[in-house]
Amino acid sequence: MSAYTIGLDFGTLSARGLLADVSGGRVLAQHEFVYPHGVMEQRLPDGTLLPAGWALHHPGDYLDALDAIIPELLRQSGVPTQQVIGIGTDATGSTVLTLTKEGVPLCFLEAYRSRPHAWARLWKQQTAQDQADRITRLAQERGEHWLMDYGSRISATWMLPKALETLEEDPALYREAALFAEASDWLVWQLTGQFTRNECTAAYKALYERGRGYPEPDFLRALHPQLGDFYHDKLAGEIQPLFGRAGGLTRPMAKRLGLQPGTAVAPGILDAHICAAGAGMSGPGEMLSILGTSGCHLLLGETYHQLPGICGLAKDCILPGYYGYEAGQVCFGDHLAWLVDTIAPRDCVQEAQALGISAHEALSQKAARMKPGQCGLLALDWWNGNRSILIDSRLSGVLLGLGLHTKAEDIYRALLEGLAFGARLIVRLFDRQGLHVRSVRATGGISRKNPLAMQILADVLQLPVRVPLIQHGAAMGSAILAAVAAGAQAGGYETTQQAISRMAPNACQAYAPNREHAAVYDSLFAEYERLHDAFGRGHDPVLKRLMDLRDDVLIRLHTDEEQP
Repeated sequence: MSAYTIGLDFGTLSARGLLADVSGGRVLAQHEFVYPHGVMEQRLPDGTLLPAGWALHHPGDYLDALDAIIPELLRQSGVPTQQVIGIGTDATGSTVLTLTKEGVPLCFLEAYRSRPHAWARLWKQQTAQDQADRITRLAQERGEHWLMDYGSRISATWMLPKALETLEEDPALYREAALFAEASDWLVWQLTGQFTRNECTAAYKALYERGRGYPEPDFLRALHPQLGDFYHDKLAGEIQPLFGRAGGLTRPMAKRLGLQPGTAVAPGILDAHICAAGAGMSGPGEMLSILGTSGCHLLLGETYHQLPGICGLAKDCILPGYYGYEAGQVCFGDHLAWLVDTIAPRDCVQEAQALGISAHEALSQKAARMKPGQCGLLALDWWNGNRSILIDSRLSGVLLGLGLHTKAEDIYRALLEGLAFGARLIVRLFDRQGLHVRSVRATGGISRKNPLAMQILADVLQLPVRVPLIQHGAAMGSAILAAVAAGAQAGGYETTQQAISRMAPNACQAYAPNREHAAVYDSLFAEYERLHDAFGRGHDPVLKRLMDLRDDVLIRLHTDEEQP
């Protein structure tokens, strides 16, 4: 009897699901569910204004996604429910929920619906920069060894800064929250009725290390007297290795989704990290770049290295048997969407509509006709701060060389080149530490939809870039983990390597570096690096002064709007 698994990828704007044949990875059905509430950045559903920089999800959208996707996959495929042997899920992180002890999000309760910290705070929200800086300084002062596992600086997007921010901005809600949880773990809880925490998210986003655990309570108390028991109480829960079974589908959830009770459920995992399995990554030497709204760059190593400027490292949390090194660019597709959504000229939009293509495609086609250096522009890719290697959300974008001759496609190409230059800094960081990058495997929406972006990446890095021919790489990775969770006796696999070798796609779109472009891009990269250090390493703090001024004005405006 044939066996199938379901992979679910809970992203920033939507959730994607697919149903795959375990024997060969053939995708029989796939479906996308766009979140009804989207990303809440201005107001809560009841109209409550949000401060600048917030980005929230409605957890109810995740449940609606389950209800919409799984029955549709079964309908499309016609697969009998008894042949679905496993479910795997992944989600963004750190996307933090505050919960009751029963796992109910506080935003579901009437008393907390107007409180921003009661909602799911997305990975891209970086309002806890002050808290992250204080955590970093204290760890440096105390000589905490674990700090270098995170590139020597803590990100504002992670669990502990967001928890401290909650305690300081809404202490009553912090006390009421019995648990803080990642979206990836909350989803598995809903499916299995059992609460566990996956090791991937704990290691990369919550400062957990196998064998050591979390930072000590005395470190937390030095941050804030009421924070000492955070890990023990509010982050309580068994840490579960990735490549196994989290539990079985509960009877009520099975009835709700149209599946069999007890169907194997894999532990949750970060959406970027599961792409390693979904894209067929097998070992060291090839950097995996997940290019969607943001950019995440993963590299496997056989030995342990502490690298300044990375986002994190952990063993057995990307693929078993390897140390996984993570770096990233917090704004990738969002970078390009900003241009299309805000300043793309009307004639470009109209031309795209007449051709039946998107404005992105129209600008990309125009930019592709240009040679490297022709646009005369240079961009720093910090439209939402810098993740690697500066790890600073208080940085903002820079675009140089504008003139009356500048067109939208010039800016579009400059933004693509700036993103590639940011990736080149990351590759160089890995190389200098002996983790040599010989090729790039790219997945995510940008890799599939934007050939120009991939060619520029290959040209700037002077490395071959391969894009697996699969629409939803993260969902496929989750389907692969579901096959491991089910195990060989149920028709799945005993090891992750077996599952990847049989289910991951082999076909790729290849981009070879154009050697003729190397000299121009070397010159542009040298200028990029000068700007990077001038504005990002404190030589000229003008970007932060501008942001401070903006925040002061916005706070006054926000206060005025709230007054009757």
